[in-house]
Amino acid sequence: MATSASATLSKAVKQQYMELSQGDKVQAMYIWIDGTGEGLRCKTRTLDFEPKSIEDLPEWNFDGSSTYQCEGSNSDMYLIPAAMFRDPFRKDPNKLVLCEVLKYNRKPAETNLRLTCSKVMTMVEDQHPWFGMEQEYTILGTDGHPFGWPSNGFPGPQGPYYCGVGADKAYGRDIVEAHYRACLYAGVDICGTNAEVMPAQWEFQVGPCEGINMGDHLWVARFILHRVCEDFGVVASFDPKPITGNWNGAGCHTNFSTKEMREEGGLKAIEDSIEKLGKRHSYHIRSYDPKGGLDNARRLTGHHETSNINEFSAGVANRGASIRIPRNVGQEKKGYFEDRRPSANCDPYSVTEALIRTCLLNEEGDEPTDY
Repeated sequence: MATSASATLSKAVKQQYMELSQGDKVQAMYIWIDGTGEGLRCKTRTLDFEPKSIEDLPEWNFDGSSTYQCEGSNSDMYLIPAAMFRDPFRKDPNKLVLCEVLKYNRKPAETNLRLTCSKVMTMVEDQHPWFGMEQEYTILGTDGHPFGWPSNGFPGPQGPYYCGVGADKAYGRDIVEAHYRACLYAGVDICGTNAEVMPAQWEFQVGPCEGINMGDHLWVARFILHRVCEDFGVVASFDPKPITGNWNGAGCHTNFSTKEMREEGGLKAIEDSIEKLGKRHSYHIRSYDPKGGLDNARRLTGHHETSNINEFSAGVANRGASIRIPRNVGQEKKGYFEDRRPSANCDPYSVTEALIRTCLLNEEGDEPTDY
């Protein structure tokens, strides 16, 4: 099992320094999405006070030519604080700061999808859209081999691993527990976790979150997972099909509801939204992974609890459909629906924005409306 060299460094020695007083200074770690639309970057600055809100945090900048975001001849890009969390690694009073990225001309970077998402969410805030996203991921060694798998072969076939217990069924639970507790400390709205169908694959759920908070909380939960895995010397992969063959892929099933859907008789609004989604399948597929559907094509095959990428389908309690209506929602005639198409490496801002545009703003066609 290949782990990173830094994981072998003495954590006890490091702890001696982490216990030193930091005086009245605060460390703020600024986090942003890089030019791949998937990778996260971070750097830290010292503040002379503990910030109480986003407005207290200064803008910053970075070299975009080293993050796939611009050329070296005009490389300064702006970091605009957007959401703040407690830092579970350095602990209080230190902060994690999720940022939007602006180019030299103050226009959003190509992978800054938060700006338009926030605008769209503001347009429908009276409908109180709630989201819950189920983030699947796979723990890998630094050599790309799944954690705990035999070095020259495969584990036993799928079946005993989903929500499994025991050393021969659950691979890497220490990472899961550390991540869960770190998210709770940070203030991320994490609401659950479980082992998934493929060994070394896990899932955590974030939500319910209203509006733009969904994207903010999921991105910070991902950052915390990467940092936890860094400490353990392993890698968290959000690849939607990390292992080819008869193994489940990794998705980010997205649960969605509005105030109307959650109230008595809300099933009608759910069914209306599903009908709209069915007429706009290709637009959503393009919005549901960072490569415009190419990543998801490896996962959405119609097998391994997925729908076919080229077909739209919906059903009650059907995990082979594009949209699943939970059985209890069908019985109570109100609640929410689950869009099972988003890939594990999706941008939650893109996914939630697409759902709002189609279901609540009644957009049609293959292109989003410019408001």
